[in-house]
Amino acid sequence: MRVVLAEDLALLREGLVSLLQAHDFEIAAAVDNGPSLLKALLDHRPDVAVVDVRLPPTFTDEGLQAALEARRQVPGLPVLVLSQYVEQLYARELLADGTGGIGYLLKDRVFDAGQFVDAVRRVAGGGTAMDPEVVARLVARGRDDSPLARLTPREREVMELMAQGRSNAAIAQQLVVTERAVTKHTANIFAKLDLAVSDDDNRRVLAVLAYLNS
Repeated sequence: MRVVLAEDLALLREGLVSLLQAHDFEIAAAVDNGPSLLKALLDHRPDVAVVDVRLPPTFTDEGLQAALEARRQVPGLPVLVLSQYVEQLYARELLADGTGGIGYLLKDRVFDAGQFVDAVRRVAGGGTAMDPEVVARLVARGRDDSPLARLTPREREVMELMAQGRSNAAIAQQLVVTERAVTKHTANIFAKLDLAVSDDDNRRVLAVLAYLNS
């Protein structure tokens, strides 16, 4: 599986290269700035891009914008962005085109190799991997009179895990309940949020995230 990596801190970039290579990823390119990232993505068309949001020359959202431009030119290009902080605006921009193959993780997650590699593989496969902190911030935006207030505490737990990109089986394991119970909670969530029911894991994640970003 071929990866284009963008990170301006040399030590972290080298660490990510070593980590990914140790898990059988091929590094097609490892760059440290936005213009080089865009060129690498268009030249190599990797299976997945792992991108720091803030890159030179602006150190604002250069990495994210380069990745989004690459996705416009190569529709469906899988992108996993890394950020030091939760930025809801960045999450909304990443989700705007409503297609899969996207992820948003805080950089702290990199230190959990298993979690990070799982997120890279999930995004490369067209899935969604959203950091729990990002999802929690989006959920917290719900007002007392919003449909989110209709959810039970257990349904909110299921929704947060669903929005992270977890399957029913993974949610059941996390909450120590049966898959049948998770299926029931999921149906209730979609009904209460007026979302179309879907058995496709990625479509339901995107539906929930779109709702949370509305």
